[in-house]
Amino acid sequence: MAAEEPTTRRVQVAEHPRLLKLKEMFNSKFGSTPKFYVRAPGRVNIIGEHIDYCGYSVLPMAVEQDMLIAVEPVKTHTLQLANTNPLYPDFSTSANNIHIDKTKPLWHNYFLCGFKGIQEHFGLSKSTGMNCLVDGNIPPGSGLSSSSALVCCAGLATLAVLGMSLSKAKLIEFSPLRATDVRLPSGAVFVIANSCVEANKAASSHFNVRVMECRLAAKVLAKHKGLRWDKVLRLEEVQTKLGISLQEMLLVTEDALHAEPYSREEICRYLGISLEELRTQILTPNTQDELTFKLYQRAKHVYSEAARVLQFKQVCEEAPHNAIQLLGELMNQSHRSCRDMYECSCPELDQLVDICRLAISTGLHFCGHRDQWKFGAKGSRLTGAGWGGCTVSLVPADMLSSFLTNVYEAYYRRNSRSLALEKHSLFATKPGGGALVFLEA
Repeated sequence: MAAEEPTTRRVQVAEHPRLLKLKEMFNSKFGSTPKFYVRAPGRVNIIGEHIDYCGYSVLPMAVEQDMLIAVEPVKTHTLQLANTNPLYPDFSTSANNIHIDKTKPLWHNYFLCGFKGIQEHFGLSKSTGMNCLVDGNIPPGSGLSSSSALVCCAGLATLAVLGMSLSKAKLIEFSPLRATDVRLPSGAVFVIANSCVEANKAASSHFNVRVMECRLAAKVLAKHKGLRWDKVLRLEEVQTKLGISLQEMLLVTEDALHAEPYSREEICRYLGISLEELRTQILTPNTQDELTFKLYQRAKHVYSEAARVLQFKQVCEEAPHNAIQLLGELMNQSHRSCRDMYECSCPELDQLVDICRLAISTGLHFCGHRDQWKFGAKGSRLTGAGWGGCTVSLVPADMLSSFLTNVYEAYYRRNSRSLALEKHSLFATKPGGGALVFLEA
């Protein structure tokens, strides 16, 4: 695991417009001055979607957009949270009696998760209070991990108030936990495009059902191969116990699972359990009402996507002359699998991906010669959980300007739904910095 202490940096707040504005808003809100600021970046998953919770490696990249919190420790043991965005209401609670309402996707819950996580990690019975003002420029529900950035920011703020430190790592591999740097090829940039469809994992069952389908697929595959299926939770465990390659796991999937959805009764018959055992011992409360599960499709996506991540890393390491083309094709394959096998895309994401990588998209009518609409993306895919959010595209650096212009024209400006191009909806990005604590110089 690569680990390093969180960085603390002294800055002249007056020289940083965003920090200065946040300081002024903090003073207006709380009648005092923040003692420090914390920052945590959003991230984009270049490849490796919906496989982390199955035990497989992913390839994320920190982006320049971030969460920023102005913080003032207080002696009242009260946690007061405010947000520069008026859509998110103020919140106040006792720092020593944190209750997180899991039934509602409230913005302050993400802060509370980071705060409570530090409390529990260090076994703290009492914590000092804080006044916090949150400011973020990561589009919410876009798949750029705005919620994760807020959790990290809250944890870092809590550590700073307590005078404690905690190592941080770039999370890529999960079995075992390990981080590896991947050097991306020169000559290309990543472009993020927001579909303007907001995805909310907490407010829908899609995500929870996919997680359960992967768990059920792992159990059925384990039973098929004579393993102790009741102890298996993740698809990666099946591969590890069998000691075979991902390509061989795909063959096992073809042999063991059928493409038609599995009913609860069929799963019970195969595993030799009752419906009540399935409901109480395997299914979660938010998946107990599901009548069918697509095991073949989910397993096929996970194993193939895990293989694509390793191929992506290998291409980056070997850096052949056509590296950008090869990486782009892996991204294209990833999107097709997310769309067809995992079914976590949506019409707007599919349209945006087509626009980014094809000369012309079905249903769109452009003026001028077709060659004017060759946007130049070598690969494009949804990123994040899906069902809305963003795409990430690999674009040759010398075509960036025309790419941005043409995607704006085709998706945002010419779209019949009159999608508004909000700030940060379409931008090129490079690997950004990590979490920081800013002290005023």
